[in-house]
Amino acid sequence: MADSLKRYREKRDFSITPEPVARGEKIKGRLAFVIQKHWARRLHYDFRIELNGTMKSWAVPKGPSFDPHIKRMAMHVEDHPISYNSFEGDIPARQYGAGKVMIWDKGTWEPIGNAAKGYAAGHLKFHLYGHKLVGTWALVRMNKREGRQDPWLLIKEKDEYAQADSAFSVVDERPDSVAALDPPPVPEQTAVASGEATRQVAKKSALPEKFSPQLATLVEHPPTEAGEWLYELKFDGYRILTRVEGRSVQLWTRNGNCWTAQLPVLEKSLQDMKLPDGWYDGEIVVLGADGLPDFQLLQQAFDGQHTNDIVYYLFDVAYCGGYDIRDAPLIERRKLLKSLFDGAGDKLSGNIRFSDSFDVDPHDILASACRLGLEGMIGKRIDSSYTQRRSPDWVKLKCGQRQEFVIVGHTDPQGSRAGFGSLLLAVHDKDGRLRYAGNVGSGFDDSGLGALSKKLHALHVKEAPLEGPTGKHRKVHWVKPTLVAEISFSNWTAGGHVRHAVFRGLRTDKKPEEIVREKPTLLTEDEPHEKLHEGHSGHDSLVSEGEDGGARTASPSPLSPQSTLSSFRITHPDRIVDKERGTSKIEVLRYYALVAPLMMEHLKGRPVSLVRAPTGVGGELFFRSILSNARWREFERSLRR
Repeated sequence: MADSLKRYREKRDFSITPEPVARGEKIKGRLAFVIQKHWARRLHYDFRIELNGTMKSWAVPKGPSFDPHIKRMAMHVEDHPISYNSFEGDIPARQYGAGKVMIWDKGTWEPIGNAAKGYAAGHLKFHLYGHKLVGTWALVRMNKREGRQDPWLLIKEKDEYAQADSAFSVVDERPDSVAALDPPPVPEQTAVASGEATRQVAKKSALPEKFSPQLATLVEHPPTEAGEWLYELKFDGYRILTRVEGRSVQLWTRNGNCWTAQLPVLEKSLQDMKLPDGWYDGEIVVLGADGLPDFQLLQQAFDGQHTNDIVYYLFDVAYCGGYDIRDAPLIERRKLLKSLFDGAGDKLSGNIRFSDSFDVDPHDILASACRLGLEGMIGKRIDSSYTQRRSPDWVKLKCGQRQEFVIVGHTDPQGSRAGFGSLLLAVHDKDGRLRYAGNVGSGFDDSGLGALSKKLHALHVKEAPLEGPTGKHRKVHWVKPTLVAEISFSNWTAGGHVRHAVFRGLRTDKKPEEIVREKPTLLTEDEPHEKLHEGHSGHDSLVSEGEDGGARTASPSPLSPQSTLSSFRITHPDRIVDKERGTSKIEVLRYYALVAPLMMEHLKGRPVSLVRAPTGVGGELFFRSILSNARWREFERSLRR
């Protein structure tokens, strides 16, 4: 401590300045913070927090802002003694910092995570309990230039106290001293959270034995209310809920099946985190060589009982520390969850991760997710409570068509292929009857063909388990409808069959009787939320739920005429671009969406020339060059991380 105050002493002549002499001090109780308004050569605000026996200090030229989008420059200066917290007066001329000093705000602060490590790493997040500054804030160090001061940024985090700077400027509207005021009261802290909104709605509660997750609604377009939603990547995995009670950790599927025994590594990692008793929500995935979730690798991990590579992303918490916090705003629940990760420190293993959200235009997120080959994204209303049903407060948008189907039969293999030729697929209609939905013959590897073939032969039955047409296949081996397959495809035909289907894996966490055809839900601003749960009659309104917990209530192709492909709207989708073959514009786009995973590997980071045909391929053609955008490459790298 003496060394850290050396610069403070060297800069001052204490026989002249009324500032307190630096000396060792031990203060009991909560950590203090103070902000002193300082009229030196230029007006600025000195922000100081107590840490390791001194006041770590930053000079903030423009003062703090409650707007999370405004990042205030904060120049790191020498440590000050704790006794400086009560200093208010005039520093004489020709002394360091000459000018008037006023105590503009004071109170206590609470670090999120390990404060010493955060300070050393240059990323310190904390809660303030002052007369003027409240809520969650962060200090983030910038890159230091040679021979210059140490620049940081003071940033307001998004919470219930955040406000646009145009609506409320705290330095302008509350300019006066608080020196004569008593320290502000500190809200009672629980094992729940630090947010005021959470404390107001948290209820003392025993931990339920069972818990069902909140489910998302599949929609055609991102919500239009800017700033009211946060967005996460849509994981290609299994939804898993974790119940923690003391040292007991249980992992449950969304259908209420206990998978703790299948996931011993995750169980141990969660025990090491020493999470408060509660119910935690997330998704398990296996990451491929490119760092992105790979559903087939996840399937193979369970098939081979090699689950060590599974990664668990947590994104919400509903019960925590003896409290029911489902009615707390989503942003508060996530803030609490993030603080538990920060507090785990060295006990946090690499296979338990916090699911980050993105403060970026949703169309941009979806476009980049699609370019990376991800499933899509999830949008969540920041002020929404946790509802244990399908909710329009959570929405999902997909890059392409994908859903589960019941396997009802298979054909014989052709040529050198072993096992079977293609799988026959089905979905339930509104009366619960299985209807033929097409077939899939691609997406299998040799080992997958052999393993699945054995399962199919054990389920052979004589009669087709279907109602109505069964497809035009020469010879079919029907099977008992107990296996569920995840299938991606380009679109539905008018007859209700999938086109260009690709097998992605079996779903052992889904019940066959849940599987129906997905139908679209259009989320509009003037439509009551209750209407979104009405839908059509029977199964068409409440259909199967995705691995991300999203309700399978919709799946218009992003290539449908009324929809959006990635980040742009498709104009004139029915225009014929090849009169000789009768090919429409929308059909060309559907084709490119289908082959994109193969094409993009060869186009990454390379200049591309497109041949444009405004009046069709028989008319005038011209080239248009498209160069890669460095900003998008950086954003996509951040998604991979």
